Amino acid sequence: MYDPTRLAALVAVAEAGSISRAADRLGYTAPALSQQLAKLEREAGTALLVRHHRGARLTAAGELLLVRARRVLDELDQARHELSRLTGLSGGVLRVGTFMTAGTHLLPPALSAFRRAHPDVELSVTEYVPPQATAAVALGEVDLALTHEYVPGEAMPPPEGVRLEPLLTEELVLVTAPGHALSAGAGRLPLAELAGQPLVSMAPANPNRRAVEAVLAAAGASVAVRCESPSYAVVGALVSAGLGVAVVPEMMAEGSVTPLGVRRLDPPELRRRISVAYRPGGGAPAADTLRALLRGAFARHAPAS
Repeated sequence: MYDPTRLAALVAVAEAGSISRAADRLGYTAPALSQQLAKLEREAGTALLVRHHRGARLTAAGELLLVRARRVLDELDQARHELSRLTGLSGGVLRVGTFMTAGTHLLPPALSAFRRAHPDVELSVTEYVPPQATAAVALGEVDLALTHEYVPGEAMPPPEGVRLEPLLTEELVLVTAPGHALSAGAGRLPLAELAGQPLVSMAPANPNRRAVEAVLAAAGASVAVRCESPSYAVVGALVSAGLGVAVVPEMMAEGSVTPLGVRRLDPPELRRRISVAYRPGGGAPAADTLRALLRGAFARHAPAS
């Protein structure tokens, strides 16, 4: 039984013409590769190489084994490829749903790592407004999807057959125009100090907007909604232009393309929970692999306690 690693070493020497050049190609040191070749010669029971000052050449026995070695390594490569296809990690399409901020800040590194590991899998990404993403998973339109909900907020249980795996919880923070008096302090801003402030908010039917305004009202901060937009980017731009203040996820504040003042709130009870929606037991192995990568990507972004 010949070790495939040693057969690969023989092929590399035959193609490179020297042990040192073959070692560089394989990532070995020359002495380490020489040891592998010596073990292969002991397995073969005969000399396979003639070493000389210009490099190395194969003996007749080495040439004979070289032909077989190439066939064996080609068969092993084919077997690896077929096994990858069988497990769903080579070929096919992985369909991913996301929402804007996760698709901008958190999803790309995970997709990049997935593509490097499984270049044969085609990736498809579709943007949804939560909770549309969970419905898309339930309907089979995507294999998994990133979604979010505000806490406290309206409970929106996922459709039957869909599970939510929490990945990251972040605070909601106050954003203002640069230099605004409310963003000047160093400590947390009591919610009651937002009373009477003009608020830039999301569309009236958005459950996230209703959750924020309910918490503010409970803290005695009645606010006047001056501008509305379903887009965090537009909300940030309107705030930056001085049209009001807004309470938004920390990630949106950090990634804003327009300058903003930022202040944490007291109490810090308003939060956004980001989860991945998937079908347990019914997803492709590629989807399971991406979920694992998402856990790592979101863990690196998790805010300090």
